[in-house]
Amino acid sequence: MEQRLARMLPVAVAGVAVFALSFLAPGKPASFYDEPALDAVYGPGALVLAGVLAASCGIATMLARRWWWPLCVAALAAWLTFGSWPGMMAATYHSVVRGRRVPAAVLAGVVFVAHVAGAVYTKRDFRWAYVLWAVIAAAMLVALPSAVGLWMAARRQVLAAARERAAQLEREHSARTDQARAEERARIAREMHDVVAHRVSLMVLHAGALEVNTSDPATAEAAALIRTTGREALADLRSVLGVLRPAEVGAAPQPTLADLDALLDESRAAGVTVVRRDCGAPRAVSPSVERTTYRIVREALTNVHKHAGRAAADVELRYGDDALEVSVRNGPSDGGAALLPGSGMGLAGLRERVELLGGEFFAGPQVDGGFKVRALLPLGAV
Repeated sequence: MEQRLARMLPVAVAGVAVFALSFLAPGKPASFYDEPALDAVYGPGALVLAGVLAASCGIATMLARRWWWPLCVAALAAWLTFGSWPGMMAATYHSVVRGRRVPAAVLAGVVFVAHVAGAVYTKRDFRWAYVLWAVIAAAMLVALPSAVGLWMAARRQVLAAARERAAQLEREHSARTDQARAEERARIAREMHDVVAHRVSLMVLHAGALEVNTSDPATAEAAALIRTTGREALADLRSVLGVLRPAEVGAAPQPTLADLDALLDESRAAGVTVVRRDCGAPRAVSPSVERTTYRIVREALTNVHKHAGRAAADVELRYGDDALEVSVRNGPSDGGAALLPGSGMGLAGLRERVELLGGEFFAGPQVDGGFKVRALLPLGAV
């Protein structure tokens, strides 16, 4: 609103100025020096006409940024009848600023011819001095505002070029920043893959050896589960590296809502009771929402394994009119949680993902000692 008022204020001031200055005219046609003023010949009605023409010039000046030709018509009528010059100068300025050189030339020609014709009519003879005064009048009424208009037009072009250059530099800076971030992410991904993959590979090998050498069926089953989980962890690491490195995008399919059941079955196989509930009519969601939903559930169940042992967990997907609500709630810890290392950044990363999609995220303890993770994801997020 303030910017709009700032743009409208100069236009309004210019219109009022043209209207007020129009009454400084001598009140007689241009160059009719020896003729009486029109109000002396025609009475107060001439002053009413002068006021109407002055108001027309003022209003046309306010509208000149959109329509320039009404100002030219009103200015010519006011100048030819009453010698009113402010409208002529405003019309010349706006026509030149808009790149209309022909109307300015026409106005200059009308001023010149009118001055010479009026002088010849009143003096009943011809002198070269009339031509000189006509040239001076054309210079004052047309050439001077034309020069100002050309200067303003050139200034606007320079400012527009400067703004475009600033925008181009900003885009280049943003592109360089994005490239630096992508390179840093790729470096981190490679380091993560080299360090973590080595440890997980050792874990898979030891689990495989334990599965083959043990005689206890329960131990063999647990070792097989560890081996399978480790292989899936290696596949996940490779998919993350593929996402962070553009050359490897598409190397592995991204998780979707259809993969949730398999994810829940993994937790159930580890001894956690997981119940899934879908509320509302299922609707198609964007791939980014599907991936984020999968990662929210996976991170929440990982935290259950780390901090709550085999506490039961409830996974709920609630479809609304314009959003998908995902919540994972677990009961209090049973005291059998494994002491697994964690970076403490999983929930923070989830919050960033959800907020980038324009959603809401909440994670915190509950009154009964459990923990709840809740996210509201817009269905149209991309």
